[in-house]
Amino acid sequence: MAHPVLPFTGERYTPECALEIATEHWHRYAFARALAPGRRVLDAACGEGYGSALMAHSGGDVLGLDIGADAVAHARTRYAGIPGLRFEQADATALDAWVDASFDVILSFETLEHVRDQERMLDGFARLLAPGGLLLVSTPDRRTYTDLTGQVNPHHVRELYREEFETLLSSRFPARRLYGQKNLFQSVLWSLDGSGGGAQASTLAADDRLVDGVGPAPMYYLAACAHDEATVASLPALSLFGDAAESVYADYRAEIARNRAAAAHIAHLEAELARLRGGA
Repeated sequence: MAHPVLPFTGERYTPECALEIATEHWHRYAFARALAPGRRVLDAACGEGYGSALMAHSGGDVLGLDIGADAVAHARTRYAGIPGLRFEQADATALDAWVDASFDVILSFETLEHVRDQERMLDGFARLLAPGGLLLVSTPDRRTYTDLTGQVNPHHVRELYREEFETLLSSRFPARRLYGQKNLFQSVLWSLDGSGGGAQASTLAADDRLVDGVGPAPMYYLAACAHDEATVASLPALSLFGDAAESVYADYRAEIARNRAAAAHIAHLEAELARLRGGA
């Protein structure tokens, strides 16, 4: 049976989207799913509902909220029957209907930049987050997402620089860990027997020096926020995500193959033209 499809307008991600945008969005929920078992989860601005469904499949009691009546109606149909999952229409900046400490995990991915009243939204999250609970909130970095690319997302009303993002969070959440996110071309080494611990990252600089850490500037930030330091202390330092089909890399290789074939054909035509001109 075919799933209903929510039309893609550019404002929210849908699972029918592929390649880079898919890995960015799925990775955030993949990172969060370990927090779901036995927890009360709020997915604020859940959009199409795929992430809320993933959290419910992972053992959470999940409430997906979205301001769009079309998104909520779609989510209720596509993800009907999943235990512990429900969807309601609500504005993420107006959460007064829920009592204090209602949720153990709050997710709000790529929502902040879509709303003007970011302070009110974060105040609501701080109030609703139970003791020992964790908020995961992501947003693009205005410098790398907009300033350096020159591209403007018409659905974003208030993008933030890193300092602005951290200032908004610090006044509400005493404990935080900030992650950077970006699709990268990386070589990955992993222990096949699961042994070992920790993470190591290095980057080849422009002058061929090896420097520690992941070098490129983040395209997005994901902040893990809590009322106490112990809650964020156990989070991983590094999270990797990929799909078994290696879709982004496969698309890259296919595009390179097409470009090389086109270049070879152009070179052949130029050589043939030069031969004909020489013969004249």
